[in-house]
Amino acid sequence: MTIELRTVSVDDWRDWRTLRLAALTDAPGAFGSRLQDWADAPDDRWRDRLSSPGAIDLLAVNIDGNVPVGMATGTPSTGRASPAELISLWVDPTVRSRGVASALITAIAQWAATTGAATLALSVMADNVAARRTYEKNGFTLSDEPGELLPGGQRKLVMLRGLSPERTGTD
Repeated sequence: MTIELRTVSVDDWRDWRTLRLAALTDAPGAFGSRLQDWADAPDDRWRDRLSSPGAIDLLAVNIDGNVPVGMATGTPSTGRASPAELISLWVDPTVRSRGVASALITAIAQWAATTGAATLALSVMADNVAARRTYEKNGFTLSDEPGELLPGGQRKLVMLRGLSPERTGTD
């Protein structure tokens, strides 16, 4: 399997939609969005999702069949001391443990460093052990910062990764 990362634009919304709906179906508890919020979303909502100012949206494509198999978004920092953020990371279960997540994380980290961000942040569900291990393998550590409060009183965990030049690749 050969993976190519592609930066997507509003014109690629159909490919993004297909993968995002697969992600929300596969891992409904891993994201802030819910499948029912997006399943019947109009085309313009998908285009809007891919037009966030300063953000980067990536698809990992298996070029052997030209099939998207992963996705991630990087959002820019909102101020001098705030981190850039990695959101919407998902990899198709059929290709997990093959480096797709690491490739996406590395690309987002490199992009974030070029925007001047010193840190890359993400939120993850506390019980998503596989995702946490992937993030740790890619240089993220748990933060003391409280994550988003979820229904039921649980909080997401916040993980951070420094973006000094020597830290933009995988460890």
